[in-house]
Amino acid sequence: MADLAPHELRILVAVESEAGFTAAAALGLTQSAVSHSVRSSEAKLGAVLFERSRRGARPTAAGTRTVAHARRILRLLDVMAAEARGAESGTVAGPLRIAAFRSAALHLLPSALERLTARHPALRPEVRVVRELGRGAAGEVADGRADLGIATIGTSSPIPPELVGGVLIEEPYALVHRTGHPDPRSLPLVDWAENCTSYTRRWWAEQDWLPRATVEAEDDGVVLSMVERGLGMAIMPALSLTGAPDGIEITDLGPERPTRSVGYVTTPEQARTAAVRALIRELRSLAVSDSRKSE
Repeated sequence: MADLAPHELRILVAVESEAGFTAAAALGLTQSAVSHSVRSSEAKLGAVLFERSRRGARPTAAGTRTVAHARRILRLLDVMAAEARGAESGTVAGPLRIAAFRSAALHLLPSALERLTARHPALRPEVRVVRELGRGAAGEVADGRADLGIATIGTSSPIPPELVGGVLIEEPYALVHRTGHPDPRSLPLVDWAENCTSYTRRWWAEQDWLPRATVEAEDDGVVLSMVERGLGMAIMPALSLTGAPDGIEITDLGPERPTRSVGYVTTPEQARTAAVRALIRELRSLAVSDSRKSE
């Protein structure tokens, strides 16, 4: 089996991204050249990578896995050049791609990135906010779209076997409601799809006072806005409650309260790069600092 060259990998990624051979224009190639390259790659790998139709080209299961590897390989080639230059100059430079769910991007990443870029001014963080549903931030890393992800991890959503990572914080859930409400537990429940119900499911089932959610919001920010206006109560994790408005009252759920683990995930290869190592150090440092403040 012959190896695929970098230009062949770029063509596979482009065809998957554009869902067809119209990716040729972005690559400065003809459609026939792109089609020929894909057929050559399929012959080298011994697998059909795309299903062709009048509507374009969709990756097969083999194609999805191959494109994910292609993205990761191409990214490592970019990193290799940056690392080589950094070794000569003693600097950490270039783009650092990060995927994170909304509350982590809002309340966990900014401080870490502020410290990181102060130490390494030539580093350019690129943050993508992704919904922590399905494969979430970890999936972005596994598919080669991010160098590091901030994700919910634990027994109900373990780190994928092809990735490495660690827990940064263990955040408790709390009851939130409008300040001054005489009987907040009588309010309707407001929830959103990313509220990591797998972490709270057993606890939830044991609470006979908790109704089914009657209002489904788009994200935790919408939930807080609705709770502030007295439209319902919610069960929310600590990160989502950072900087909560004054009209919100946060009530501890006691020693049996549910928690969720928030951590980082990356590939074994990226875990060895200077930029990713530097970001992990800042994240861990902040997590330790926050833990000491809460004691």
